[in-house]
Amino acid sequence: MKILFSCLLLAALPGLAEERQELPAILYTTFEVSAPPAVQSALEDEVDEIMGQLGRHYEWRSLKTTHGNEVSSELAVLTFKGRCSVDFLQPKDIQPGALGWTHVSDGIILPFSDIDCDRIRGFVQKQLLRIPGTDREASFGRALGRVVAHELYHIFANTAHHGADGVGKSAYTVQDLMTDEFRFEEREGNALKAKDTRKPAAAPHSANGAL
Repeated sequence: MKILFSCLLLAALPGLAEERQELPAILYTTFEVSAPPAVQSALEDEVDEIMGQLGRHYEWRSLKTTHGNEVSSELAVLTFKGRCSVDFLQPKDIQPGALGWTHVSDGIILPFSDIDCDRIRGFVQKQLLRIPGTDREASFGRALGRVVAHELYHIFANTAHHGADGVGKSAYTVQDLMTDEFRFEEREGNALKAKDTRKPAAAPHSANGAL
């Protein structure tokens, strides 16, 4: 897997600046357990909505189907841990640890984030049970998308900073994940609107921290 990640990173660094502007930005995803289509669709839609308002648009691709030779203007690799489904809900909230984290090596923010589906589901499961069964997967997928958007903020704004409110803040409430709308505050949004904020990155060998 490290070899594949290296190929992806090298492919993200085209030789000409003018080429970079025409290349897609890509989000590569990998799931420990395949997510239901409705969850994955809602997840992607929520990320596209949050980031699209800031002028950032991404192509979604499965890491399993890539050959490591794609070229992109920028990329992130998202690993979804646990079961990204609404099965086995319980009528209580579980206070989790980190819902997601972005890898850091020697102080450099890497384009690799992990999203903990089990923790997020445990955190919001009591509220999910109050939602009609036909809508639970979409609500859960939307919650996952908000955690993803937070991690993409660290990657694409190239910052360890957290905001005071909105998607960029350091800790979420259940309401933040379940409310109809949740967006970036102006400062963090402006950081994401800035283009070409990332410096060219070499392939990582190890990660010794997280955001």
